[in-house]
Amino acid sequence: MFQRISMGWQLTKQAMRILKLDKELLVFPLLSGIACLLVLASFAVPLFLSGALDSLEDGQENAAQNVLAWLVLFAFYFVNYFVITFFNSALVGCAVIRLKGGDPTVSDGFHSALPRLPQIAGWSLVAATVGVLLKVIESRSERVGEIVAGLLGMAWSITTFFVVPVLVIEGLGPIDSVKRSVAVMRKTWGESLVSNWGIGLIVFALSLVAMLPILAGGYLMNTGLNVVGIALIAVGVVLLIAVALISSALNSIVLAALYIYAAEDQMPDGFDSQLVQGAFAQR
Repeated sequence: MFQRISMGWQLTKQAMRILKLDKELLVFPLLSGIACLLVLASFAVPLFLSGALDSLEDGQENAAQNVLAWLVLFAFYFVNYFVITFFNSALVGCAVIRLKGGDPTVSDGFHSALPRLPQIAGWSLVAATVGVLLKVIESRSERVGEIVAGLLGMAWSITTFFVVPVLVIEGLGPIDSVKRSVAVMRKTWGESLVSNWGIGLIVFALSLVAMLPILAGGYLMNTGLNVVGIALIAVGVVLLIAVALISSALNSIVLAALYIYAAEDQMPDGFDSQLVQGAFAQR
């Protein structure tokens, strides 16, 4: 167990070195975040007018009767998943180029994602369907529904962990991509989890640092120093955004590295060969 954690930590550190070489990778999560905010804003009015928010909060009877609410919610999920998957595909495409010895640009990422629009749309349709079904289960019972939906959601996340690189590199449809993702996950189970743990630990530590100016700013505003307080809060928010962008990029780099080694039997460039071989040693 401790060896696995150490491996995950080392994989994370090497991913950070890759990110230093290709800082432009941060453009994709930034664009994804902006696009998701625009999607949310565009759906806020129809979600409110259809009664989706109220019906989903009031309980299963109102939610079940409000078909329009579920349709709007499904459309929101579909568009949101499409946006996220598209930019993640572009990011993974760039990461794969770097890990195979190339020097990617932002345009390379878009060139990787654009030919996969049909697959991305198909996957978004599947993901949106699963998302709505989990929401339905959650709405059936306050506590039991939440627990069941949470467990199913966790299983779904693990099952589909490698779907994006499969879509980008192999160009498979949504169902075949899930099957392929499961096959790759079986080989990288431990390393996938501990690498996420390593990245999560870094993100947690950086988030705590980013929260310090926000807390200090809030305190200063209470003492009457509004200008300084607002400035510190703004700095903290910017830092939190930066942490989120770095986290997304690191996750995609490690994901691409694990996929290349496990699915293609190639050594990802920029990762220590002994480390990767040790991580995937037969157990």
